[in-house]
Amino acid sequence: MVTATVPGEQVKIGQTRLLINNEWVNSVSDRRFETINPTTGEVICEVSEADAPDVDKAVQAARNAFTNGEWRKISATRRGELLYKLADLIEQNIDELAQLETLDNGKPLQDSFGDLGLVIACYRYYAGWADKVQGKTIPINGPYFCYTRHEPVGVVGQIIPWNFPLVMQAWKLAPALATGNTVVLKTAEQTPLSALRVGELIIEAGFPPGVVNILSGYGPTAGAAIANHRDIDKVAFTGSTEVGHLIMEAAAKSNLKRVTLELGGKSPNIVFADANMDAAIAGSHDAIFFNQGQCCCAGSRLFVEEKCYDEFVARTVERARARVVGNPFDAKTEQGPQVDKDQFDRVMSYIESGMREGAEMLCGGNQVGDKGYFIAPTVFAGVRDDMKIAQEEIFGPVMSIIKFKDIDEVIQRANATMYGLAAAVWTQDITKAHAIANNLRAGTVWVNCYDIFDAAAPFGGFKQSGIGRELGEYGLQQYTEVKTVTIKL
Repeated sequence: MVTATVPGEQVKIGQTRLLINNEWVNSVSDRRFETINPTTGEVICEVSEADAPDVDKAVQAARNAFTNGEWRKISATRRGELLYKLADLIEQNIDELAQLETLDNGKPLQDSFGDLGLVIACYRYYAGWADKVQGKTIPINGPYFCYTRHEPVGVVGQIIPWNFPLVMQAWKLAPALATGNTVVLKTAEQTPLSALRVGELIIEAGFPPGVVNILSGYGPTAGAAIANHRDIDKVAFTGSTEVGHLIMEAAAKSNLKRVTLELGGKSPNIVFADANMDAAIAGSHDAIFFNQGQCCCAGSRLFVEEKCYDEFVARTVERARARVVGNPFDAKTEQGPQVDKDQFDRVMSYIESGMREGAEMLCGGNQVGDKGYFIAPTVFAGVRDDMKIAQEEIFGPVMSIIKFKDIDEVIQRANATMYGLAAAVWTQDITKAHAIANNLRAGTVWVNCYDIFDAAAPFGGFKQSGIGRELGEYGLQQYTEVKTVTIKL
């Protein structure tokens, strides 16, 4: 058994090969790549590197399972039972999975446990849906009996990101499996380990061969092979808007496969002077600094009404300076490292841009410690809408505070972006809250809260933040085709 040493204990490393047809195999090329501990910058282990030939093998296994295998004959009720079993196994191994997630990703251990609560809930939610996906009878004109069937799309390619590896794996796998699809899933190259461990639990749960295939590899190779593959019926991707464009283009040029995309964001977080200021400050802090700022729906454009701006800024800086950055396995830690050196450098370049363009950096802006990829919580005030830090997705612990005067102005400015993933408003005026919620072009709007997720509540973006929805009953629609059957009586 391979282990990695962390303060106080050893973390077990599970499989590092590819899961194809319920077998753990080396890649066709036999190449491997290193996965790095972002807390130390040291190598954890090497993982098999999938490429196009491995995608071909996985797609063939998934196609056989969908067309000819045991999966096609399994009842909807049995699919639900398998998902319940997987949720139970994840719960039984929650300590191990949380440690593995923190080791490979760098997020605080308490956050990894929080993620796993969402993971387990997601599998159980869709397990309950498995035998409730149904069509309708339609009273059409004439002597006919007309009804619809909701059938699985087929073989689904899924590409998940590195910021929430276990959560994103659940959001993709659970609805796809509940509706009877088979899957080829590619992990992010930065964080393959926890997804591969879940692959072991999928086999243990009793899923038939070929139903779930898990590949570790790089986006331009394995990811591109999935997007371009002519025997994949649908691709689901979570990641940057830039890559989303490439995937949609590849899907169109290959076989016009179905596409769902959950992409980037530059979400407005709006604080009015009549808000509960303690709650707004705490919520806005978490909205940007949670998960090291590596969150697609982070409240990265913080609009504060001018009547409370000075107080809000002063108290927000005080809270940011008190944030505990350090070893993610320490229970006192609130913020771990960025996921890798590339992300660290990217965030630092945005901080430099903010200073260069004239924003006032009130705290942070520096690396913490002498190893690993830690960045101090950074707060900019005096930010203008045209600044790079107010326009582009930073994906790091950088807060940009922007002053506004009134509701009409802030709605117009909040919508002035290519993104539309999420938004929030803090106010005790219910009329004002509804006005903001109704007028913002975003897939999710939180009122007097932030980052509230539930498996039953759909999530996805307007504009260039994506296509389609994940979670809830809406998430099932992305994995089914509607067939109309008409019979003459």
